[in-house]
Amino acid sequence: MIDIYLLGCGGSMPVPNRSLTSLLVSVNGSKLLIDCGEGTQVSMKILGSGFKAIDAICFTHYHADHVAGLPGLLLTIANSGRVDPLTLIGPTGLKNVVNGMTVIAPMLPYELNLVEVQQEFYEFRLNHMIIHTINCDHTLPCLGYSIEIKRMNKFNKEKAESNKIPTKFWSILQRGNRVQFNSEIFTPEMVLGDERKGIKICYITDTRPIDSIVNFIKESDLFICEGMYGDEKNIEKAIKNKHMTFKEAAILAKLSRVQELWLTHFSPALNDPEMYLEQTRSIFYNTVIGKDRIYKNINYKNL
Repeated sequence: MIDIYLLGCGGSMPVPNRSLTSLLVSVNGSKLLIDCGEGTQVSMKILGSGFKAIDAICFTHYHADHVAGLPGLLLTIANSGRVDPLTLIGPTGLKNVVNGMTVIAPMLPYELNLVEVQQEFYEFRLNHMIIHTINCDHTLPCLGYSIEIKRMNKFNKEKAESNKIPTKFWSILQRGNRVQFNSEIFTPEMVLGDERKGIKICYITDTRPIDSIVNFIKESDLFICEGMYGDEKNIEKAIKNKHMTFKEAAILAKLSRVQELWLTHFSPALNDPEMYLEQTRSIFYNTVIGKDRIYKNINYKNL
């Protein structure tokens, strides 16, 4: 149903076997990219994911490790034959950043639709995806993202029969469409039962663990979170630079009752994140150390 690829798991600067920050989400052919650090194109090429079908690129913020791969990616998308407009979304400052970076990527054959998020919470829709943003606590304006895939309510045969709806209209109504037949109007509510849980993916990086994150990521199927520092001895550095430790990410995951935690955005000085996995799992067991091109497919639960 939804495919998630962590294209790069590094922070600050690329190191061998660790590209910089980027996440690719694919739902029924629609592709969303979050952040575009150095190495993003390389990971996409290795995966064979293609470039033309990217529908939107979202940015958490404008530090180089999150945006420096953009000019090259825009040119590669152009070379793929794209002519449809491409949407770029980010916090305040997006227009200035894009104007500066496209100096080395001029004459694109498609328009760039720039959306600067300036409110506390923002919602936009991308085909099957509903994307929300939250303001984070970093050294410059920074957004966190959630991606939700809603699920149609379960079909209720008894309800359809009691409303005397012809069977030939059942599938149409189940898809959310109204039907007019003779003098009657049938609505989806006349055949649908209880709401069913969809899929929710959250991506939070370059921030301190503020309270508002807990509700924002609540009960997500996958929570992808920065783990800049593995050793709690670095907590003062984390506070000063407005990042998180593994422990702080795990506490957020536990408080929010998420299903799974991926740690990412590791400091270049963190040579072996696996060293800190067991102590992190003592707080939140279903923790995974992110690696370049780690992949997960998530489907609806059978309810």
